[in-house]
Amino acid sequence: MKLLKDLNIDSTWTLFLDRDGVINEKIENDYVKSLSDFEFIEGSLEALEMLEPMFDYIVVVTNQQGIGKGVMTEVDLLIIHQKLVIEVTENGGRIDKIYHCPNLAADNAPCRKPSTGMAFQAREDFPEIDFTKSIMVGDSQSDMEFGDRLGMKCVKIGEDEHHESFESLFHFAHRISIQ
Repeated sequence: MKLLKDLNIDSTWTLFLDRDGVINEKIENDYVKSLSDFEFIEGSLEALEMLEPMFDYIVVVTNQQGIGKGVMTEVDLLIIHQKLVIEVTENGGRIDKIYHCPNLAADNAPCRKPSTGMAFQAREDFPEIDFTKSIMVGDSQSDMEFGDRLGMKCVKIGEDEHHESFESLFHFAHRISIQ
């Protein structure tokens, strides 16, 4: 496993981020369905500010099967994502684009992580993206599989014996910023 310190990360790299459990609080056995449910994880706004100058692109890739289950709508998600981008920007950070997959896990949709559809959507929008010069930061096994399938460096929020791991996005950002 190549460690972050062994990579020559520069502004040509891309950062892929999961949303729930990385940027905002995850609601166990439920979904972030509205603005009132959305709460940034402590330190995530500061982390995104630290990460902003380090990457050419910063994109979010998020499974949102709550839409497929009918407990929220595309409009609900758009409102949440507008707030996320505004707050990140107002705090000195940047998110270039958010990609989501509304399908149920049982659908095996190509957009749903660990499938790689959202990454290829991102590369279609930003042709300079090189997956081998990308980092995937997530909190689930499907996030790690997504990044592994594309040859990305994977970083787990939480413990993982197969991937470099950090307590939070803030800890990852702090570590990478002192290289």
